[in-house]
Amino acid sequence: MKFFIDTADVGEIKEARALGILDGVTTNPSLVKKSGRTFKDVATEICKLVEGPVSLEVVSIDCDGMLKEAKELLKYGSNVVIKLPLIPEGLKACRRLSQDGVKTNVTLCFSPVQALLAAKAGASYISPFVGRLDDVGQDGMQIIPEIRKIYDNYGFETEILVASVRHPIHVHQAALAGADVATIPFKVFGQLVQHPLTDKGLAQFLKDAEATKA
Repeated sequence: MKFFIDTADVGEIKEARALGILDGVTTNPSLVKKSGRTFKDVATEICKLVEGPVSLEVVSIDCDGMLKEAKELLKYGSNVVIKLPLIPEGLKACRRLSQDGVKTNVTLCFSPVQALLAAKAGASYISPFVGRLDDVGQDGMQIIPEIRKIYDNYGFETEILVASVRHPIHVHQAALAGADVATIPFKVFGQLVQHPLTDKGLAQFLKDAEATKA
């Protein structure tokens, strides 16, 4: 499973990349707003910093507007993936862009049937928002194996990109369900590597190493 980081913080991206496990970046206008910089400046720097795909989101809600925005976003780097909302106009734009060879990430997916529509429209990635489903009392992770089954049934090449990840359990479940990608906040990257027995074992090894020197 590939790991993307969900952020607009260049410092966080550099730290995640230093771990040697970072495959790409997803971001959105809300995350860029937190950075206090312009969208163009942030997006351009991220595209230069990361070799893998960088999902940049359109804000138009009509197909023509999305296509116009996509044309500009693609200038920021050769690794740009156009992030589109899962609405009828977004599906239209997805079809048009995919026919032109442009990679797309269809976002705000909350059901397996929506994921099926995105795949049929030619999406490169589908982003089910599991954490937001949890927020409204549903089991967000339940839809991931269902999407996997549907895609496998019909040979769709659309990659399942688990989004709105809140904690390491989401990552664990995504991997078990056969998701292709999980896009993870920087905080969760840190939590994934932590375990109290690892810390305890390392402390004991260091203590014993000092004893052998003596």
